[in-house]
Amino acid sequence: MTTQIIQAEAIEKYYHAHRALSEISLSVGAGEFLALVGPSGCGKTTLLKILAGFEEPTAGALRIDGRDMAGVPPSARPTRMVFQKLALFPHKTIYDNIAFPLKIAGRDKSEIDGKVREMLGLMHLRQDYLRRYPQQLSGGEQQRVALARSMISSPSVLLLDEPLSALDVKLKKSLQAELKRLHRNVGTSFVHVTHDLEEAMMLADRICVMRAGEMLQVGSPTDIYYRPADAFVAGFIGETNLLPATVTRAGAAFRFDCAAVTCADPSVPVEQAVPGLEAGPALLMVRPETILLLKDGDAAADCTVDGTVEEYFVKGATIQYRIRAGQGGQTIVLEIPGTSRIPAEVGQPARLGFRTRDVFLLRNPG
Repeated sequence: MTTQIIQAEAIEKYYHAHRALSEISLSVGAGEFLALVGPSGCGKTTLLKILAGFEEPTAGALRIDGRDMAGVPPSARPTRMVFQKLALFPHKTIYDNIAFPLKIAGRDKSEIDGKVREMLGLMHLRQDYLRRYPQQLSGGEQQRVALARSMISSPSVLLLDEPLSALDVKLKKSLQAELKRLHRNVGTSFVHVTHDLEEAMMLADRICVMRAGEMLQVGSPTDIYYRPADAFVAGFIGETNLLPATVTRAGAAFRFDCAAVTCADPSVPVEQAVPGLEAGPALLMVRPETILLLKDGDAAADCTVDGTVEEYFVKGATIQYRIRAGQGGQTIVLEIPGTSRIPAEVGQPARLGFRTRDVFLLRNPG
C-alpha cells in the first residue's frame, strides 16, 4: 500500500458567510503527482494555501507526513510552494536565491555549496548562472531557479500554484516536460494547481476536479476523461459531445435510444455508465477523437450519424469538424488526423461513425 503523505479530512473554509471549501477529504500518496483543476473561484488555490500553511481551515483535519498541521506555520511544514509570480529576490544572485532556505536553516556553507550545484544540475542550468541576477535570465530559466529553491531543502511535498501560466506556448511545453522529468527523478509528491487541462492530463497521476468549493471527482486522467462523474466534469475536461438520450433498460447492461444516432445494437455494459444510473433521461457522451468521418466503402460503424458540415478548423496534426446532425439537430464535434487534402467542405453532407465501446452514459441534469 502506498504511504499517504497528505491526509485531508472534511476540510472546510469560510470567509465570513462565504464557504470557499466544503468538506474536502483528499489523500496524496508518496511520490504522487496530483493536479487540482476547476473553474476560477472553485477553491483549488485556497486548498493549496491550506496545505502550505498560508491559510488555516475553518473546520476539518490535515496531516502531512503523519503529523497534525493545526497551527504549524509554513516554515515548519515539510512542504514548499512555487508561486505563479515566482517571488524570486531581485537583489540576490541566483546562488543566493537557491541557497536561501538552507541559509535560513543555518546549514554549513560546504553543504549549501554542494546542494546548490546539485540543484543547478537537476534543473539543467549552467554553473555560470550562479553569479547572475533573476532579471538577467529568461522566463523559463527563472522558473527553474524557483523550482531549485523550492526543492533544495528536500520537502516531502512540492506545491505548485500555476507556475507555468504566464509562459508562451513553446516554452510552457518545454517546461512541462522538465517538470515531469523532475518529478520522476526526485520522487517528491507534487500538488499542482492549473487552469491548463491538457497540462493536468499530461503531468498528473491523478486529477481532482473541483467546482464551487466541492470535489466532484478524483481519478486517473483516463478515468476523468473517459468515465467522468457527471456532465460538468465531462465538459470541463476537454471538448466532448453530450447527446440527449433515454436509457430504456438498466442493469448488467444498458440499452439506450438517441434520436441523433442510429446504432445496430444500442447497448453498453454497466462499466460504460455512471454508477447508479437508472432508466430514464440520460446523456450519451462521445469524445471527438473517437468519431470517424466515414467515406464510401468504409466498414460500417456500430453507430452512425448523418448530417451537414457546419465548419472545420485545420489545427495541423488534426482537423476539427463541426457537423449539424439531421435537420436543425445538435452540432457534433469530431477530430480526425490532419491531412493536406480537406475531406469535406462546409455545406457538404457527412456521415459520422463510432463504436459503442467508445460511448459513456451520464445522468441528464436538465
